[in-house]
Amino acid sequence: MNVPHAPRLLWRDFPAIVIATTDEKRVKHHVCYADAKSGDPLAAALLVREFCTEQYLACLSRSFRLQPNVRLAAVHAEEEFGRNQIAQALSVFIANRFDLALDDCIVQINIVNHTGAKGFARLASQALFEGDVERGCEYLLVDDFVGQGGTMANFRGHIETLGGLVIGATVVTGKPYSAKIALTAHTLSALRSKHGSALEYWWEEQFGFGFDCLTESEARYLCNTADADAIRNRILEDRQT
Repeated sequence: MNVPHAPRLLWRDFPAIVIATTDEKRVKHHVCYADAKSGDPLAAALLVREFCTEQYLACLSRSFRLQPNVRLAAVHAEEEFGRNQIAQALSVFIANRFDLALDDCIVQINIVNHTGAKGFARLASQALFEGDVERGCEYLLVDDFVGQGGTMANFRGHIETLGGLVIGATVVTGKPYSAKIALTAHTLSALRSKHGSALEYWWEEQFGFGFDCLTESEARYLCNTADADAIRNRILEDRQT
């Protein structure tokens, strides 16, 4: 099955994702959540306003140099019932607070159906992006949720491959451990030791990048899988599905 490859890069010293709230349940049960995910910008704005506390904004300010040259790039994702407006609403909220520019040139060009998906389904279906990037410009990535971090990794790869610089990322919600997106040397070594080089060669053929470009959560998920055959089989099954 011929699947387009999303560009990925090594993580270097990429900072932790800033999460507005780790209370996923409260976000997903919010009265505006379903409408915001389905394309209602007003519902998304109301949702974001509730979770963007002064503490969150202060954390953003401490974590990143939010100077006027920084652009906010939101993930524009198509969901089952419409285009998710939460990331865009969050980027508008941050832009207004810190007087930053919005970048609407980059869009996600495929539907990955990651909402509620299991780990292998997320790995098998990689988000792809297209759109112009201003060389030398600094970007802060914005999304509604971080799980394994694959969408952020591919978004960053698109921007930096075209000459931009991604200084970090922020989301409305996600688990605390998902904030540490950059792969550690310890987890990479454990993954390679457990599953061997043959799986990594196969992985690079399938996805266009090696294990060293995985996120920390992706790599740990693969480490927790019994063997290389199970990984190959599940990836291929989920792609067919």
